[in-house]
Amino acid sequence: MTSEANKQIVERFDAMLNTGDLTALEELCAPDMTNHALRPDRQQGLEGTREWLATEGPKFRSFRWQRLQVVAEDELVVQFGVRGGEWPGGTIRGFDAPAGPYARDTAFMYRVTDGRIAERWAVNDLLTMLVQLGAVPGPVVA
Repeated sequence: MTSEANKQIVERFDAMLNTGDLTALEELCAPDMTNHALRPDRQQGLEGTREWLATEGPKFRSFRWQRLQVVAEDELVVQFGVRGGEWPGGTIRGFDAPAGPYARDTAFMYRVTDGRIAERWAVNDLLTMLVQLGAVPGPVVA
């Protein structure tokens, strides 16, 4: 597949994340995909991704790109920018974070093979989000 076709697969996956409708998940992701963004104690593959999207995904439904740059070359697609939304309140990475708006730098990396996502990575600036929500104190400015 071309870089552009792989980019479109990732765009469809990204759009699906905000809807909660996972019917296209099997079409977009390989059954044995490796999702490096999942916690180590979660099941890998398509089922682990489906479980995360069903249980944790709703917390991020308002999560939208505010600024986005996409780079695709061969089987690799990278999305980088600022994503934000309305956190509903609750625990994130062991911190109790109250409800509120946030925006943070985010990078998603994908490897697409045979028309499906085979690997996915996520890097999020969670510290910025936690500071914005008041879950942790911000930097002290003298």
